[in-house]
Amino acid sequence: MLLASNPKANYLAHKDEIDRVVNRVLSSGWYILGQEVTNFEQKFACYLGLHYGIGVGSGTDALHLALRACGVGPGDLVNTVSHTAVATVAAIELAGAVPILVDIDQSTFTMDPNHLEDSIKKHISGRHTSVRGRLKAIIPVHLYGHPANMPAIMDIARRYDLFVIEDCAQSHGAVFQGKKTGTWGHMAAFSFYPTKNLGALGDGGIVVTNDTSLAERTRMLREYGWSKRYISALPGMNSRLDEIQAAILQVKLCYLDKENARRREIAQVYTRLLADSALGLPCCQPGAEHVYHQYVVRTPKRDALQKYLKGHSIATQIHYPLPVHQQPAYRGRLKETGSLPNTEKAAAEVLSLPMYPELSNEDVMHIAESIHRYFRRSKA
Repeated sequence: MLLASNPKANYLAHKDEIDRVVNRVLSSGWYILGQEVTNFEQKFACYLGLHYGIGVGSGTDALHLALRACGVGPGDLVNTVSHTAVATVAAIELAGAVPILVDIDQSTFTMDPNHLEDSIKKHISGRHTSVRGRLKAIIPVHLYGHPANMPAIMDIARRYDLFVIEDCAQSHGAVFQGKKTGTWGHMAAFSFYPTKNLGALGDGGIVVTNDTSLAERTRMLREYGWSKRYISALPGMNSRLDEIQAAILQVKLCYLDKENARRREIAQVYTRLLADSALGLPCCQPGAEHVYHQYVVRTPKRDALQKYLKGHSIATQIHYPLPVHQQPAYRGRLKETGSLPNTEKAAAEVLSLPMYPELSNEDVMHIAESIHRYFRRSKA
């Protein structure tokens, strides 16, 4: 069976190095917030060209803590998208704030700056009567490995005096106009879930920033708000990247750019082989360096194609089958069905094909031929 993602294959590719650093941590006797975490925080921040990294328990916690560090709390409004992992919206609500959802660009699946500004203007003018509160922040999501239009989003944020917290859970190493994702906003949040481009062998996340005060506030918030041990200056929480995961991530960080390059090679093979198919293929905007966390195609026949591929031992995924505003936990209280047409159309059509660095060109050729075979049969 060809898997949609394969974190085990990535572990095996680096097994000897990972096993060695895990044994080092186990032998040290220090398992929480030790030198391994400090080293990884510094190395990852340096990789991005930033001053500060604060390791935390998950990507969701990273977003939540970044919001709280920026002073976002109950009664505040945060603009984000509905075509994303639920974690983005969950983090906003964990901070006590209200998500204000805006539509996406049809080609990149990321936040459309025109829809963003329109949403902001409606709130300022009072034309949005369903939600009251102060607009405080924007969370653009760099989805599937393609950067959001950060120059336009940052321009809007400056004009309306809003914080920007980038959701980089799927964009480790992606670049737009010469700047890595995670370096545009006031803060950024990364996830190290095992299937990510930079994945741990468990959960983990990091908050990054160039702002000294935001970094210090986040560092306090992740551990009970302690200003010194056992003394809480802020009402904080417990969210800490552990030493074993930090050690593993240091090993895997060394291979991130090489593995992202391999993802781009795989994407090029897919695109060449599927260029004359009935599928809508991923785009890469000028100035963007896509890291293909997912290779996402779209077709109105998505469900039938997925079933056919599964029957031929090819696993795929749908990221994401329901926009957040249409899911049972959120339906009727964020946005009404029909209010985000680009988002809702994408959710009905997107399909993520197998994508991971260890995938062979022969595997990609087999997948592409299976897709062509499906469409030939569907025309018969």
